[in-house]
Amino acid sequence: MIHEILPVGMLACNCSIVGDEETGEAIVIDPGDEIERVQEVLAQHKLRAKYIVATHAHIDHVGGLEELKRATGAAVLMHASDLPLYKNLAMQAEWLGLLPPGVVDVDQFLKEGDALRFGSHVLEVLHTPGHSPGSLSLHLSGEQQRIFSGDTLFQGSIGRTDLWGGSYEQILRSIHNRLLIFPDETPVFPGHGPPTVIGEERETNPFLQDGRGLAPGSRE
Repeated sequence: MIHEILPVGMLACNCSIVGDEETGEAIVIDPGDEIERVQEVLAQHKLRAKYIVATHAHIDHVGGLEELKRATGAAVLMHASDLPLYKNLAMQAEWLGLLPPGVVDVDQFLKEGDALRFGSHVLEVLHTPGHSPGSLSLHLSGEQQRIFSGDTLFQGSIGRTDLWGGSYEQILRSIHNRLLIFPDETPVFPGHGPPTVIGEERETNPFLQDGRGLAPGSRE
């Protein structure tokens, strides 16, 4: 399996390109910007994007959806609860002082338990609201299992919950009920910052300890 991570855009969103070496099928997760770099990685590994998945619809994660869709023809997927965020990309851009990116129709709305197949690999969709209503995490099953946690869980932190649709109680519930159920050794690749593992976050993340972490998370 191929897995490349590109920090893209002014907020360094981790765009993951995950591909099957035998078939060349790939999934691109959170292409927020710098789509030329994404295309270079796809070409380097002789991959063709089958799906483009947004873990949520904040601009730093979806700013490049339209451009990548136009370049590859891959299906654009996200959770329906984040559609209002996506439809207001121009407002999000204004907050950051950016030009608004293009918007493309969503080809499929994902829900809890959906399975995305590329080659011999399967990504299981986990609905993990709290950072936004439609926030998703993705679990790659099999020998090379890993979790793509979007902006739900970070190394030593959690996603901020003070933006539209955020909920501190909900994000904690999502992490405990959807992510901490996996074995300690499960790698986690967040939407920003370095990777971690479930066991480290279970034991040391201050937001996940009883009686601690009573303020919203600090990450984007």
